[in-house]
Amino acid sequence: MDQATSDDVTVRARSLLGRVLHGHGAAARITEVEAYGGVDDPASHAFTRTTRSEIMYGPAWRLYVYRSYGMHFCANVVTGPTERAAAVLVRAGEIVDGIETARSRRIGVKDVALARGPGNLARALGLDLDDLGTDLLSADGVRLGDAPIDPPPVMAGPRVGVSKAADVPWRFWITGDPTVSAYRRSPRAPR
Repeated sequence: MDQATSDDVTVRARSLLGRVLHGHGAAARITEVEAYGGVDDPASHAFTRTTRSEIMYGPAWRLYVYRSYGMHFCANVVTGPTERAAAVLVRAGEIVDGIETARSRRIGVKDVALARGPGNLARALGLDLDDLGTDLLSADGVRLGDAPIDPPPVMAGPRVGVSKAADVPWRFWITGDPTVSAYRRSPRAPR
């Protein structure tokens, strides 16, 4: 993978940690992300340009929402640059606003796990395909809050569930945060 791409997307991925992602009636402080280097990353949806990945070739700071396993939605922040199509998957967060709304979307789940895992996070925030392409730097609606004044301590490791470039350490999380999801290596990834 191209080093310039990795530097850009990993820096932007780390910069998302601690920011608040506002959804529909609930908001989560982002605690875990995964970077995808676009055209240079065989694990990225943009590695092969398709109708689904076209949003990744657009402007940065747009929301890329897709359906995973036919039933869950996942939310990504397009980071660019446009010709690289890099994006960051938001893997986990801590619900910091709209806790009752998030609970109603994830009935019977402990608060610490309401937004643990990318599908759970999107569900807790009410994100779906209608949010595809949303400008996350807007002043209201689905949006990203400002970066924290004091960046949190961060750890890095391999991405979850990918079969290609499985050992690339582009998963980042806030050290010791209980909302971070468990690492699961894809059974299709080479050992």
